[in-house]
Amino acid sequence: MATIEYLRTDPDLPPVGVVDRTPMTPLKKGIFLAIAVLGAIAWAILAFVRGENVNAVWIVVAAICTYVLAYQFYARLIEYRITTPRDDVATPAEEMENAKDYMPMDRRVLFGHHFAAIAGAGPLVGPVLAAQMGYLPGTIWIIVGVVLAGAVQDYLVLWASVKRRGRSLGQMARDELGVVGGVAAIIAVLVIMMILLAVLGIVVVNALAATENKTTHVLEGGSPWGVFSIAMTIPIALFMGLYLRFLRPGKVGEVSIIGFALLLLAIISGNWVAGSGWGRDLFTLSGTAISWMLIIYGFIASVLPVWMLLAPRDYLSTFMKIGTIALLAVGVLFTMPVLRAPAVSQFASNSNGPSFAGSLFPFLFITIACGALSGFHALVSSGTTPKLLEKQSQARMIGYGGMLMESFVAVMAIIAASILDQHLYFAINSPNLTSAQAAADSVNKLGLSGNPTNADFLNQIAQDVGESRVYSRTGGAPTLAIGMTEVMHKFIGGNSLKAFWYHFAIMFEALFILTTIDAGTRVARFMLSDSLGNLGGAAKKFRDPSWWPGVFICSGLVVAAWGSVLLMGVTDPLGGINTLYPLFGISNQLLAAIALTVVLVIVVKKGLVKWAWIPAIPLVWDLIVTMTASFQKIFSGDPKIGYWTLHYNTIKSHDAAVPKRDALIAARNAFSASHDPSQLPKGITDPKDLDKQIDTLNTTISNAEKIIRNTFIQGTLSIVFAVMVLIVALVGLWVCVRAARNGGGETTESPEVPSKIFGPSGFLATKAEQEVQQEWDALIAEGKVRATGAAATAGSH
Repeated sequence: MATIEYLRTDPDLPPVGVVDRTPMTPLKKGIFLAIAVLGAIAWAILAFVRGENVNAVWIVVAAICTYVLAYQFYARLIEYRITTPRDDVATPAEEMENAKDYMPMDRRVLFGHHFAAIAGAGPLVGPVLAAQMGYLPGTIWIIVGVVLAGAVQDYLVLWASVKRRGRSLGQMARDELGVVGGVAAIIAVLVIMMILLAVLGIVVVNALAATENKTTHVLEGGSPWGVFSIAMTIPIALFMGLYLRFLRPGKVGEVSIIGFALLLLAIISGNWVAGSGWGRDLFTLSGTAISWMLIIYGFIASVLPVWMLLAPRDYLSTFMKIGTIALLAVGVLFTMPVLRAPAVSQFASNSNGPSFAGSLFPFLFITIACGALSGFHALVSSGTTPKLLEKQSQARMIGYGGMLMESFVAVMAIIAASILDQHLYFAINSPNLTSAQAAADSVNKLGLSGNPTNADFLNQIAQDVGESRVYSRTGGAPTLAIGMTEVMHKFIGGNSLKAFWYHFAIMFEALFILTTIDAGTRVARFMLSDSLGNLGGAAKKFRDPSWWPGVFICSGLVVAAWGSVLLMGVTDPLGGINTLYPLFGISNQLLAAIALTVVLVIVVKKGLVKWAWIPAIPLVWDLIVTMTASFQKIFSGDPKIGYWTLHYNTIKSHDAAVPKRDALIAARNAFSASHDPSQLPKGITDPKDLDKQIDTLNTTISNAEKIIRNTFIQGTLSIVFAVMVLIVALVGLWVCVRAARNGGGETTESPEVPSKIFGPSGFLATKAEQEVQQEWDALIAEGKVRATGAAATAGSH
């Protein structure tokens, strides 16, 4: 029997919400039972079947079945017991609408923005690197972790922020934990945020940038296709924003079709532009050039009204993100590739993995930095999303559901890496290999299963995808691109389209990550503005995140901070991503610990101690993992793991190289003055050889100085981050104990304001919601109320 309640706040308006308490039908129960059985079978096959006959399809089945059950039951439990949404209460987007940062947004567009903002490098790069430990550990963490940790964090942080007028994570920490815990959280969050944005930028640069030939000084490689297509998404997004705001408000379907068609045109024409002489010259850019373009774009996207560029561009990008991942999933189901990686590899129990150093625990859980749990998501869930959320009941779909979608991206990434020949996988991810033969010799010594590889095989793979080489293409992006190519060329196009699919995948990865940078910059601006507002006096104006002088000041400071780290990473002799990614992973998960601590405190203060285990379980696990990883990065004597060990070893190498160089320079000067061959060092007869040795030592010294600087910064930050998070966790524990003893704590939630707008709860409206929507559409057509997100007109509600 259907039980539907209609929520009204104004007798002259239709209902503002629909609460459907209809019991689950026997048919639905049967469907969910079948899904559970199918998922259990898939998990059993992955866990117990060994050999080279495990199909990648079972990972897809296990993931989808788990996600469906988690969303239907675990997320619903959280909704019933903790968040208890009320659609008759206005969200910050409705209450504080100002057409700049606050405005109610259609749930589908907001889902696209939120997903695009949270889905960055982590779900693509992390699982690819983690595949060196085998497919099973990473798959378990990605799927189980998101259900119990990542999606829980995202949903609860979004709920908490919506209840507090969209306050940032740092400000909520200050309000809930007091001065000591709050200040520690704000400092940690802001600094960590800069590291995260910089690393995301490095991944984009690595995917798109060309490298300079040291002999000819000509840029080679790069992805002019990706640069052009990504650049074109900016004017397309501006058009979509203006279309929804002024031309056809509320017509999300129309603008979606138009935007998708224009996006396809940009992708297809990008291939043509890259193949033309002028296009290749114009859009083949160096890493430094692309870095500056990212910095400028991040500033512009942060200061413009959210409806004009950021939200429509993220929504547009989501078409490609979800579309490509869905196409890859269908390709896996059709081609049924076999997992070539072992379930658990030899590198799970030692620190000798070529892709990254460190054993399975704790480094697997920080390498997969976003697919299962990501502190960065908490910044988005307390940044742009709560200021755009139309209805409280939509938080489950956007917060929990959006994170499940990102987890599926990570699942497809680990599949793409695990179906590759293992010799090829490690040849791609082993650094500093100088030739195809050297790469083959190196990976053949690793004791991998299967037949040994050879230089001809590696050269053929490179030729097939239109690259000069595939060995030592570290960072994860090339591996994912080749893995996607292996699936897609068998599904669509055959061998002739291998190069197309490879470069399409590279462009897809860059677009995927770039949307996180623009949203992240805006979120960091909100946090910095909130923090400066706490200073009082004239700085109180910063409490208004839409105050224009504050917008420009905070945006400028934010992009200057992460932009400087980005430029440092792009010029890092160790490749930037190799040294910064471990810090990225640790700091990201430390950020998650701060977010979960804040959420736990809020839950306990509300008197919900019985349900505090929901955020407490992931918090305890996250603290164990991150503190162990931080300890090893600070104190490990292995230079591949410990920042300080590498720092001091490099100082020794630098100090040994400087006297050698100085002696050679003195010998060269003496020879130049006397032209006496006896002045040349022993074993050198040609002055040109002397010059070459001096140049080599200069390069060695210069690189060593950069490594010394970078490892000092990274080692220092590792200590600061760990200390700050421990302070936050201990203060949070003290506040929880005190609140539990008192039966609750003082609320910091904002006063409730009645809602005057309507929006369906889920992605697809129910029959009852469709009927209510028709009533609102009739009033919109009569001009009595305006469509959600439309520009205000005189006399409109």
